[in-house]
Amino acid sequence: QVQLVESGGGLVQAGGSLRLSCEASGRFFSDYGMGWFRQAPGKEREFVAGISRTGRRRDYADDVKGRFTISKDNARNTVSLQMDSLKSEDTAVYYCAARLVRLDSISREKGDYTTWGQGTQVTVSS
Repeated sequence: QVQLVESGGGLVQAGGSLRLSCEASGRFFSDYGMGWFRQAPGKEREFVAGISRTGRRRDYADDVKGRFTISKDNARNTVSLQMDSLKSEDTAVYYCAARLVRLDSISREKGDYTTWGQGTQVTVSS
């Protein structure tokens, strides 16, 4: 089973960009579909973006589509989230998550993910 460590969070002004990275340790990272979720204070953890095990398929929440880009590098055991045109409502703790899968599929359900990182804070000032 992989372990996940996120990095890249911070404070940015509205309209700016940040790139989050998630590094996985362990074997067979290419067998894992990956997701990014976020949780704002007082709110439930929500899906942001997902990518299939091969990286060929991607999915985004409606409110980040066109602004965020998820990518997966199986050779380097990393998944990244490029966040552009950030808004104050993007402020949250962002979590990387992994699910072991056979098919090249994506899930938006947090219950389908078995491994989570510790989270990284993203704060967007208006």
